[in-house]
Amino acid sequence: MVEPLAIARASDPIYLLPQMANRHGLVAGATGTGKTVTLQVMAEAFSRIGVPVFAADIKGDLSGIRQPGKDNPKIAERAKALKLSQFTFEACPVTLWDVFGEQGHPIRATISEMGPLLLARLLNLNDIQESVLALVFKIADDNGLLLLDLKDSQAMLQYVGDHAKDFQTQYGNISAASIGSIQRGLIAIQQQGGEKFFGEPALNLDDWMQTDSNGHGIVNILAADKLYQSPKLYATFLLWMLTSLFERLPEAGDPEKPKLVFFFDEAHLRFADMPKVIEDKVVQLVRLIRSKSVGVYFVTQNPLDVPDTVLGQLGNRVQHALRAFTPADQKAVRAAADTFRTNPKLNVQTAITELAVGEALISFLDEKGTPGIVQRAMIYPPHSQIGPITPEQRRQLIQSSVVAGVYENAVDRESAFEILKARAAGQSAGPAPNAGVPGTVQQPSWYDRIPGLSMGGRRGDNLVEAMAKSAARTIGSSVGRQIVRGVLGSLLGSTKKR
Repeated sequence: MVEPLAIARASDPIYLLPQMANRHGLVAGATGTGKTVTLQVMAEAFSRIGVPVFAADIKGDLSGIRQPGKDNPKIAERAKALKLSQFTFEACPVTLWDVFGEQGHPIRATISEMGPLLLARLLNLNDIQESVLALVFKIADDNGLLLLDLKDSQAMLQYVGDHAKDFQTQYGNISAASIGSIQRGLIAIQQQGGEKFFGEPALNLDDWMQTDSNGHGIVNILAADKLYQSPKLYATFLLWMLTSLFERLPEAGDPEKPKLVFFFDEAHLRFADMPKVIEDKVVQLVRLIRSKSVGVYFVTQNPLDVPDTVLGQLGNRVQHALRAFTPADQKAVRAAADTFRTNPKLNVQTAITELAVGEALISFLDEKGTPGIVQRAMIYPPHSQIGPITPEQRRQLIQSSVVAGVYENAVDRESAFEILKARAAGQSAGPAPNAGVPGTVQQPSWYDRIPGLSMGGRRGDNLVEAMAKSAARTIGSSVGRQIVRGVLGSLLGSTKKR
């Protein structure tokens, strides 16, 4: 039996039950009320019982969890008030990640892993555009053309568009307008840094689900200070991650602790910019992924920042102080108070506005899955450092990581773009039909007209082992890729009628 996680104390300690941690949760409160420290305390607790953690760190504060805390009068005072007689400082094992590869190990996925259904959701395509995108993937599969990065998908779209009549008999009509709309959507993702995310070596999600030699779960920290400024790319990453985990993990029943726990800090920034169609799929995934023993915790300023359909799935609640300076603020306070199970000894609505820094209203699920009576409590102090690590510490942590060197160098193996370009070059090796005829202008090749594509040289084909592993995960055969897309299709399938 796994020990309960001590998170806070009222008259008695308040525990988060590990077997209920996959029922998801919410940490809310105004700026400066202690949300990030609460996240840190919860992440430490999960790590100690061997549960890997993934946390999106927008402000950069969470990286300090890698260093043991130091003597501090406020920490000492809090420990004494909470009767923590044997309180010690200790660090958690950490791996740093960054989609842009600047503040951590790069994270990549291939276009083939995404598949047409997931891309269609991200690009907010209509029925016709979605069917055209599916045909492009089908043609690529039938011709053994791997779609790995953005230039592969752009090349394939351009090629299919230019040869639409050739494909019409076998695949049906292919709308040039739809090809253009899909291209524009991909360019929007590219402009926000998508070329960094799509490619190889693709991330092996097993690398997020590791423990160290002491049996402590690794805390995976995503540097998101730059990523959150690219909402389309962030939505792409979020939906891919949850979908891939759901597809990869087996049904878990009711385990004694989660396999993995996610924390999404500043969640209000994500939902504010998220298209409705993507929001709906995130809601669906949050509901379903619980059965795979994955817990998702949103950290935000106000419970109303999270859509009601998501909020209803979050059983474990930590509510820090809210301010009631305006009528809208007062409405938010009332709404937050109404989400808790009533405590006859506590005026929740009044208490929310009176909470001190590090103090919170807490309701965790009991062993039967019933929300506990809300209690006013003080959050335990973290055992690790509060605040970010130094750039030098970050650099050393990246270099000493168990995955150091695995993902750092991008690999650009032969795929759709290279194959199609070679075919086009071979076909045009002889004299052009109008060569030397005065007044004629030769049209550029299809690959010269791919929007937003840099025609620089290929990246070096090194990291052979990492590439091979990535290739295996991509599933090279068309049959394999179609099977995977079938699984994802059942999860992300459109509710629209064809």
